[in-house]
Amino acid sequence: MGSETFTTAMFLIAAIIASAVLINAAFPVIYTMSGTFSSSAKEADERIRTDIKIINTYATTGGEAQIWIKNVGKSRISLAEVSGSDMFIGAPGDFERVSKGSWSAEILEDANENWEYGETLLLTVRSAKIPDSIGRTVYFQFILPNGVMRSTEFTVGG
Repeated sequence: MGSETFTTAMFLIAAIIASAVLINAAFPVIYTMSGTFSSSAKEADERIRTDIKIINTYATTGGEAQIWIKNVGKSRISLAEVSGSDMFIGAPGDFERVSKGSWSAEILEDANENWEYGETLLLTVRSAKIPDSIGRTVYFQFILPNGVMRSTEFTVGG
């Protein structure tokens, strides 16, 4: 009976040590994974809440275009985020990423320098890649820093 008690005690001590080792090895991995899942969920929620729609476009033969974009999502987008966006313009198949100094953004109806639900953003773009003949097609794409993007094609006017 004494040897059975000793054996049981040894198995119990071994089980406790093995559990502690397993917990010490698994807990950091679980903690890291939960942080990753939480971060991914936040990014997905931000993308779902962010939505924009191109509502009007106009380009001239002088290499300038104006694009009006409405914020139709629930997220507020700051002017800093707008300036950190990527923009491409030109003829289909012959377009360029427009550098920061070649375009400007103005939030119409702005009260606080944030592009909020229902407000319209006016982009004015200058590029040599915009076709210089009336009736030619212009390709335009706008990508916010969080990856939400919209693109359209329109024709050059007078």
